[in-house]
Amino acid sequence: MSTSLAQLTEQFARLLGSAAPAGSPVVTGLAEVGLALAKPMADKPASPPPAIPAPTTAATPAAPTVVAPPPPNPIQSVDYALKGYHFDVTVASDQVVAAAEILNQAGFGMDTITGVDWIAQNEMEVVYDYFHPTSPLRVVVRTRIPRATPELPTIAGVFPGANWHERETHDFFGIRFAGHPNLTPFLLPEDADFHPLLKDYKP
Repeated sequence: MSTSLAQLTEQFARLLGSAAPAGSPVVTGLAEVGLALAKPMADKPASPPPAIPAPTTAATPAAPTVVAPPPPNPIQSVDYALKGYHFDVTVASDQVVAAAEILNQAGFGMDTITGVDWIAQNEMEVVYDYFHPTSPLRVVVRTRIPRATPELPTIAGVFPGANWHERETHDFFGIRFAGHPNLTPFLLPEDADFHPLLKDYKP
């Protein structure tokens, strides 16, 4: 399984145009920092001690600066016992077909497609679940699209079984799959003009 994950990591890294995930970046140790600072200070001529300022009214402490955490790595091996899958990849919406081709060539089958309405972020997420028929390996590919224009390419040309899954996702979330041969209602009435799994849906 590790060889398969390594191969997938390399292929998806090429697709995303990034290096394969590695360990934590090297951080300079405090001793090295101290030595680097000490040398220029040793070369500097001694100066008289600074005058002690008169006591003043304590200033209001500045608010701490909040640094946003770095974005998660787009290619991750995860714990199946916790997540229900082994490999998680985030791609751009115009890369979902290429991602499907990578997995198809690796012998994977498509399990399901679903949507997530991130209403607070004004985004929709499309999640593709893949399985391997001869090894216990499951892969999730995910992408996000604007909620106002929820459209991305169909993968039905790679996995014909995606046809029904994309129609169901369109039914419930209103996500459009460009190039789909028949994006008509699948589970909803033929005249349905609503998408019941949107978080702002009101019956």
